[in-house]
Amino acid sequence: MRRDEIPTGAAPDRRRARPAAYGRSPDPVRAYSESIKAVEAAAHAVIQPNNAKATLGTMLGEIKNARHKFTTVLSTPAGSDPIAPAEATMRALWEGQTSRHGAQHATVPETLEVARAGVHLAAALVQWCLSGAVTRTP
Repeated sequence: MRRDEIPTGAAPDRRRARPAAYGRSPDPVRAYSESIKAVEAAAHAVIQPNNAKATLGTMLGEIKNARHKFTTVLSTPAGSDPIAPAEATMRALWEGQTSRHGAQHATVPETLEVARAGVHLAAALVQWCLSGAVTRTP
């Protein structure tokens, strides 16, 4: 994918996530949130192109329910699930953000360390989706 073909939200969200994690006035909650938005923008066309309201959570559901439709170039042991590494990375990012919804128990805002890890997970996922390392099979 050429730079001018990057989905509208992916590049700007990445540019907001990194400064929120590493800038002079870090904002860990924003850094994590922007990281997820970047992945959603990049993965949307690959994982749920027909769902205008796709989120990382709905994309994980799509992979779970139709894993045979997805593959990666990542090396996996013979006979194993080729989408599993990307799915596990997406799930780690998704489940790492506890502050996105209210719950019976108090949520905990992301720490700076957690946010920085999320930024790096997101960077890998965005690259995988934009470069064709994660694809939807016809």
